[in-house]
Amino acid sequence: MAVDTSAFIAGFDPLSIEDDVYTVPMVEEELASNSVAMARFHAALEHGRMKAREPDRKFLDEVKAASKKVGDVLFLSEVDMKVLALALELKGEGYSPVIVTDDYSIQNVANQIGIRFVSLTTFGIRYRMRWVLYCPACYRRFPSDYRNKLCDVCGTEIKRKPLHKTLLRKDK
Repeated sequence: MAVDTSAFIAGFDPLSIEDDVYTVPMVEEELASNSVAMARFHAALEHGRMKAREPDRKFLDEVKAASKKVGDVLFLSEVDMKVLALALELKGEGYSPVIVTDDYSIQNVANQIGIRFVSLTTFGIRYRMRWVLYCPACYRRFPSDYRNKLCDVCGTEIKRKPLHKTLLRKDK
């Protein structure tokens, strides 16, 4: 099991889980200090019920490529990408990781790379989306990692819309 920040905020408690639980050290930076979520995070580490580790760079590169492909690269934080990379690395080690997250972009990329996920406070995604960035005025399309907020042709604010969606199968 790989856990992201949203899971701790939603009330996930690694002490109540029998499976191996992993996260990345940077998750701690996204939790509010002196919060219940932070207390759960530290308790799980101190009791050995959760391990925090950095993913290998090769898996991070794979996640970046997959997030670029589906158009979520700009909507994932560095922590999000590391959680996805850690799950991919665990899969490569023979585990069957499940990411615990309510973040739709993480879920979308997880589905793209063949990692299961569960939501705590949302229904989760029903479709894997492939997004496109475009200008609503001049209709120009931009690559998924285009960082400008304005169209470089006409100056209109760039928008995002689904280019393609695939219904997720329930048996995964």
